[in-house]
Amino acid sequence: MTDRPKPILGAALGLNGLMAHRDWVLEKQRDVELQDFHTAQALDDDWRPLAEETRRMLDGHTGRRGLHGPFWGFKIDSHDPEIRAVVRRRLLQGLECCAFLGADQMVIHSPFSTWDGNNLDAWDNAREQLVERVHLTLKDVVARAESQGCTLVIENIEDRDPRDRVALAASLNSAAVRVSLDTGHAHYAHVSTGAPPVDYHVRAAGEALHHIHLQDVDGYADRHWAPGRGTILWPSLFDALAKIHSNPRLILELRDKGTLREGAAYLERLGVAE
Repeated sequence: MTDRPKPILGAALGLNGLMAHRDWVLEKQRDVELQDFHTAQALDDDWRPLAEETRRMLDGHTGRRGLHGPFWGFKIDSHDPEIRAVVRRRLLQGLECCAFLGADQMVIHSPFSTWDGNNLDAWDNAREQLVERVHLTLKDVVARAESQGCTLVIENIEDRDPRDRVALAASLNSAAVRVSLDTGHAHYAHVSTGAPPVDYHVRAAGEALHHIHLQDVDGYADRHWAPGRGTILWPSLFDALAKIHSNPRLILELRDKGTLREGAAYLERLGVAE
């Protein structure tokens, strides 16, 4: 452990969550991840009135601000050029929302599946071809992110080997692409598919780790429970975090927003965050 100050917890919230927890967010100028702008319906409707109301709710907020990018219905490694064009358009729409909301980070989903963990290396050049398809999808998206000072962080979903995602992010050769960790996804993959434990994901990413979704699970499903309700070994995660200096955003991403302060209080009692 180091003598650095304890990290400050943030939260993933939509407008309703911001209304409920605004005082907690502003109390320590906590990082926020805005989660109202990732669905096709939200992006194709006029999202600006909602975004304007969200900005008003964040008046006085000086913490870091991010956005969960689009992900429903697609992967970033599609074989189909027409699908890649749709994915590209959706992610560019997400970056447009980021610019409007003053967000300088956007979460996107990793393409690596459980199937990939068993099969990528059974086919000649399959791993390289996956990376190439991601590059084709993200080339314009990365350029846009660079131009507006926004960082894309690639979140593990089914990933079994965290090094795959770290290598993918590095292959894009841009300061605007880094790594995200979802603790619940990692623990599910550890228990159910033989992936390494959560702290190994931190060690694999090192200084490329810029964002973390904090959520607890039982190892069977993607619960998004408050920390303390599942079986993640939180001290090992924070011990690993104490050895890196990238200052990742620690975002409580909980299904029941009413348990946000419960989860934060649990981590405070452990003495690992505040």
